[in-house]
Amino acid sequence: MLLVAVAIAAAAIAFAASRLVSPASDHTVAGTSLPVRPASYLGVYEPGSPDAYWPVTAFALAAGRRPNIVGYFSGWTQPFERSFAERVRSQGAVTIVQIDPTYASIQRIAAGAYDGYLRSYADSVRDFGHPVIIGFGHEMNAPWYSWGYGRVPASTFVAAWRHIVTLFRRQHASNVTWLWTIQADISSTGPVRAWWPGARYVTWIGIDGYYYRRSDTFARIFGPTIAQVRAFTKKPVLLSETAVGPEAGQVAKINDLFTGMRQYTTLGLVWFDIAQHKGIYHQDWRIENNPKAEAAFRQSVRDGLTLAQAP
Repeated sequence: MLLVAVAIAAAAIAFAASRLVSPASDHTVAGTSLPVRPASYLGVYEPGSPDAYWPVTAFALAAGRRPNIVGYFSGWTQPFERSFAERVRSQGAVTIVQIDPTYASIQRIAAGAYDGYLRSYADSVRDFGHPVIIGFGHEMNAPWYSWGYGRVPASTFVAAWRHIVTLFRRQHASNVTWLWTIQADISSTGPVRAWWPGARYVTWIGIDGYYYRRSDTFARIFGPTIAQVRAFTKKPVLLSETAVGPEAGQVAKINDLFTGMRQYTTLGLVWFDIAQHKGIYHQDWRIENNPKAEAAFRQSVRDGLTLAQAP
């Protein structure tokens, strides 16, 4: 009975989602590059991706618009999830995948020890033939991952990043938007510029940051990091992983997030729509469980975004 109920619920969500407003059309020439326009991307990470898509559909219902970026995290040696990317594209969106090198040696990546895996991945992305946003070793300027600040020299990470991008280009995977993803500056992060691989190897800048407390504002969370980045590059900035927690005053601060996104002329945001229950840094980030937050999010999307159509 439970499986039947779940199936019925998923079908109902899919039907309702078909009635949502689609992303606004964009006049960018179709191809493998993505439109670059401030406040034009609404993205989401959902639990269960890439195996399940119904949570993305549920988020779209809550947000009042289908997201035009849908993300997942890929473990090292896992292949590119083409079937998921096809599903994402069928919904008018582009896939963003963060490749997590927890079980790899960053030095050996730079030296070419994993080139067989990377070539296979690049070939899959190339054969998919549509835009894909790829990040590698996200939040490397922070100390909490094995590839990050205080654990791996910045120069080693930079060498690995350049090696991966170069390999993909040699495999003619020209449909990749390379997202260099950093943690918004806090007391424990390292100097952002030390991890910069250079403009030739980056398409967009990604910045991850969250509203944890009631004192948090966009200017406080993202402002200093955007200023640091702007000191060495004018590449477009995407808020690549963000959310407002209940402890921060979710309803009121959602508007602050969208307002700041526009004022700082970022491309848009990717909402981390996942329930966590492990203290202030791991809150329940979802909007679906709070009608007032859902209403605030819908209003902010309606007022603050003009969604680009993925090629």
